[in-house]
Amino acid sequence: MKRVKLKVLGISYSQTQSGAYALILVEENGERRVPIIIGGFEAQAIVIKLENLEPPRPLTHDLFKSFADEFNISIIEVMIYKLEEGVFFSKLVCNNGEKEYSIDSRTSDAVALALRFGCPIYITEEILEKAGIIITASPEEDTDSKEESENLFESSNSRYDTYTDDELYKMIDEAVKTEDYERAAAIRDEIDKRNKKSK
Repeated sequence: MKRVKLKVLGISYSQTQSGAYALILVEENGERRVPIIIGGFEAQAIVIKLENLEPPRPLTHDLFKSFADEFNISIIEVMIYKLEEGVFFSKLVCNNGEKEYSIDSRTSDAVALALRFGCPIYITEEILEKAGIIITASPEEDTDSKEESENLFESSNSRYDTYTDDELYKMIDEAVKTEDYERAAAIRDEIDKRNKKSK
């Protein structure tokens, strides 16, 4: 069974399901992308790690990581091994220093944990052939589409463009303290946009 290594490209609003998001995975040495529909909570857990936001209290996946660390358990890889009726099935390959275990997991949870453990994500070539898509575009269009897919809150950050940098940093701190991660990510996007322009 041939395996292909994936990386997380980003998250965008789902165009097909209201209130859902599309997690976009892309093969490490290729162009095929795998869109996976996930819920808001899982999207938030992934975005927080991608954006390097620090919640004031640990979220479920952070708690899992702390628990595993305390008992010397590590996740060594995530494997997406089955696709059935549009649902992806994954497993966590774990090690406690003595034995290797395989634990069934939803793909969204598996990716959120992979980001926290810094472990690789794999998919079978067969599933990638079925579910993988290639977006053909000119270099400029491809850059635009990548930026859009990486931005979970792509239209909401424009409302922050009138604030000063200092105001934005205060607002992002407040948003994290009140656990409003959607707002925090939107403010972070505005800061990143300004940093890109100033370079």
